[in-house]
Amino acid sequence: MSKEKVQIFDTTLRDGEQVPGCKLNTAQKLVIAKRLDELGVDVIEAGFPISSPGDFTSVEEISKVVKNATVCGLTRSVKKDIEVAAEAIRHAVRPRIHTGIGTSDSHIKYKFKSTREDIIERAVAAVKYAKTFVEDVEFYAEDAGRTDNEFLARVCEAVVKAGATVLNIPDTTGYCLPEEYGVKMKYLKENVKGIDKAILSCHCHNDLGLATANSIAGIVNGARQIECTINGIGERAGNTSLEEVVMVMRQHPTLNLDTNVNSKLLYSTSQMVSESMGMPVQPNKAIVGANAFAHSSGIHQDGVIKNRETYEIMDPADVGVTESAIVLTARSGRAALAYRAKKVGYNLTKLQLDEVYKEFLNFADRKKEVGDKDIHQIIEISKIDTKAIA
Repeated sequence: MSKEKVQIFDTTLRDGEQVPGCKLNTAQKLVIAKRLDELGVDVIEAGFPISSPGDFTSVEEISKVVKNATVCGLTRSVKKDIEVAAEAIRHAVRPRIHTGIGTSDSHIKYKFKSTREDIIERAVAAVKYAKTFVEDVEFYAEDAGRTDNEFLARVCEAVVKAGATVLNIPDTTGYCLPEEYGVKMKYLKENVKGIDKAILSCHCHNDLGLATANSIAGIVNGARQIECTINGIGERAGNTSLEEVVMVMRQHPTLNLDTNVNSKLLYSTSQMVSESMGMPVQPNKAIVGANAFAHSSGIHQDGVIKNRETYEIMDPADVGVTESAIVLTARSGRAALAYRAKKVGYNLTKLQLDEVYKEFLNFADRKKEVGDKDIHQIIEISKIDTKAIA
């Protein structure tokens, strides 16, 4: 049975770039946009064109170089925003305008000082106006995570009737629990007239560390687009991590869902974005962190050396990592030391290993990590006859 495709909407260059200190220039954005296109994402949200002349130029230039992905520009439900976005993406092979408005009672009351009926009118007007420029119009219901489901369904139904092709259901504040977010998607699938004419999209934030879980709950319940960023970079605690949702689907065939992403480019893309934005990837970051395939515990090392799958559910090569790392520390056992020693030219016998291991522990207690150069020194201190080492 062929798997259903979930579209990957990458917003690294828009939501990701909103992080303080992560500003990119146009040249940097073009490099990343080309890589995202090569990576196989379906949509690249290139920026918020009306926000600044620089952002307009970046979106315009990205539209010219992207060959395969849809290029999207963000707007508010304001005519001028939509006009500027349409101008910025006019060169795109596949242009999309992403427009919307807040729908939660909190946004309606405090942000817009408006009413529910007025919000629906503004939403419909924005979609209809965007539709005069492009066929592909995505509507976002900002703070949908805290929006009453019945009202949210009314908004969605109205904008689908107005021509929206994608319905973005953002958990803007990262508040939802996975079950709640999944139920919300299921409710929309079952209660929005004309829902078959649009794609439901997940846009989840990571304030409570639930962005990936919420996005997966969304697609399990009918969404077919996930909005995410490389390394999960984004406002506050970040967005859904692209590499995480892609590999969750890949590692769980029972979901019967997959993406067009070339996972072998994930690690190098992560490094590119990290270096361009000056935002280091935390070592324990899933999929692309420095420690994602590193093992320092003796028990884990022994298992991985015997059979990688004992402690790794993914082949590192599948995400572009050369191999698993056996890191020598004071917690490492004989198997790991023998493995690393062999890598640098010493095929130790059991008796030799016993002698070397004693010195290794003394050495490891003084250092956080034992490197290849240290192994040579340990062998020398152990007074093992290197000529006798096969």
